[in-house]
Amino acid sequence: MASRFPHLRHDFAASLVVFLVALPLCLGVAVASGVPAELGLVTGIVGGIVTGLMRGSSLQVSGPAAGMTVLVFEAVHEFGLPALGVIVLLAGLLQIVLGALRWGRWFRAISVSVVEGMLAGIGLVIIAGQVYAAAGVEAPASGLGKIAGLPGAIVEVAGSGTALLSLAVGAGTIGVMVLWQRMPERVRTVPGALAAVVLATAATQLLSLPLATVEVDGLLDAVQPPGLDAFGRLGDIALLGTVLAFALIASAESLFSAAAVDRLHDGPRTRYDQELIAQGTGNTVCGLLGALPMTAVIVRSSANVQAGARTKASRVMHGVWLLLFATLLPATLGLIPLAALAGVLVHAGWKLIPFRAVVSLWRAHRGEALILVVTAVSIVAVNMFEGVLIGLALSVAKAAWDASHIRLNVVDPGTGPVLAQLTGNATFLRLPKILDTLEALPHDRPVELDLSGLHHLDHACRTALENWSERHSATLAAAEARPPEPSAL
Repeated sequence: MASRFPHLRHDFAASLVVFLVALPLCLGVAVASGVPAELGLVTGIVGGIVTGLMRGSSLQVSGPAAGMTVLVFEAVHEFGLPALGVIVLLAGLLQIVLGALRWGRWFRAISVSVVEGMLAGIGLVIIAGQVYAAAGVEAPASGLGKIAGLPGAIVEVAGSGTALLSLAVGAGTIGVMVLWQRMPERVRTVPGALAAVVLATAATQLLSLPLATVEVDGLLDAVQPPGLDAFGRLGDIALLGTVLAFALIASAESLFSAAAVDRLHDGPRTRYDQELIAQGTGNTVCGLLGALPMTAVIVRSSANVQAGARTKASRVMHGVWLLLFATLLPATLGLIPLAALAGVLVHAGWKLIPFRAVVSLWRAHRGEALILVVTAVSIVAVNMFEGVLIGLALSVAKAAWDASHIRLNVVDPGTGPVLAQLTGNATFLRLPKILDTLEALPHDRPVELDLSGLHHLDHACRTALENWSERHSATLAAAEARPPEPSAL
C-alpha cells in the first residue's frame, strides 16, 4: 500500500484538517446567503469530490466562499431560491467555455486593486449583515442600508435580553477564534472556527439558552434541482447579468487563489485553463443540485498545504468526510446556534479587508489605492456586480492615463534654436496639450524637436507632429525670406 500510494499518510491527515476547517464555513456561508445550511455542505462535497478529482491545481480546495455570499443573497432575494440552480448551472457552463477557449490566463490580467476592493466591499457587507444575524434581528436588504441601520439596531438590541444574549454568543465566538491563534501549536491543530462553534454550541445546550439554531431538513430534502419553470426566466436580462457576474467573479477569485497557493508549495504549478474548466464543472453539478456556487478558497487551500498535503487526494477525501458527516450526523447541525455561525462569518469578513494593502498602496501607488477604496465603497453603496464594473472602469481609465503620460520640456536659451524634448508615451489622449505647447513656441526661430525619450508614439501623434513641423518650417522660411524692415532714423 505504501509503495502504491506513497503520500497517502500525508494526504489523509491533511484531509481531516481541511474537513474541520470547511465544515463551519460551509454552514456559515449558506446561512448568510439565505439558503438552507445543507446546501453549503452540498457545494463543499461537490468541490471536494468532483472538482477535486479534476486537473488544474493539485492542492487548492474548492467550496462555498464568503466572497460570493453577497451576490448569492442578492440573487436569491431577487429571483428566488429555485432560480439559484439555473444561475449557478449557466455560470458553470460559461466557465467551461471560457476555459476551453483558453481564457483562464487572462483573468490574471484583472487589476489586483479591483479584486482586493471587491473582497473589501464584500467583507464590509458581510460584517454589517452578520452583526444583525448575531443579534437575532432582521437586517436591511441593501449594503448601505445595513450600515446605516446599525445605530437603530443597537437601540433595538439594548432593549431585548434575548438579543443581547445572542450577540454575546456571537462575540464570544469571534473572541475564541482570535485568541485561538495564540494557543500552543498542539492545540491549534484543531481549527479555530471549529473550536469556536463547538464551544458556542456546548454552552448553548448546557445553559439551555433560548437562541435560534440551524434548521435541518436533511441533505436529500435540501437538494432541489431546478425545474422547467426556473428555466423559463432565461429571457430576463437581469438574470443573465447575474449569471455573468457569478462566472466572472467566481473565476477571478479561484484563479487568484491558485496563484496564491502556488507560492505556498513547490509542487506542480496551476494550469489555469484546466482549473477554470474544473471550477466550471463543479458549478455545473452544483447548479443541477440547486446548491451554492463554488470557488477555490484560500483559507481551505492554505490549510491543506500547511497540513502537509502532497496530492489532490487530500481534497477529495475532505469531500468524502463532508458527505459522511452530512449523511450520518445531520441532527448535529440542529444544535449549532445561528449566532455562532454569524461570528464565524464576521471573522471571515474582517479577514477579507486588506488593511495593510491599502496602507502600502497609498504610500507607493495612490491611484491603485483609490481604485481599491472606490470599488469597495461602490459594492456597499450599489451592489456587487455594478461595484466591480465601476472598479474595472477606473482601472482601465488609470491604465489609459498611465499609458498616455508624457512630459514636454522646453529649453529656450533666448537666442538661437529652441529645444523641445518629449519623453514618455505620446498618444492621442495628450495630443491637444502637446500641440498647444508647441504652437506657443516662437514662430521666428528654429525649434529642435527631440523624440529620443519617447517609449511609444502612436499614429495620431506622429501625423500631428509631422504636420506641425511642416507648418513651423514654412512659417520660419517665410519669416527669413521677408526683407528686413528699414530702421527708423
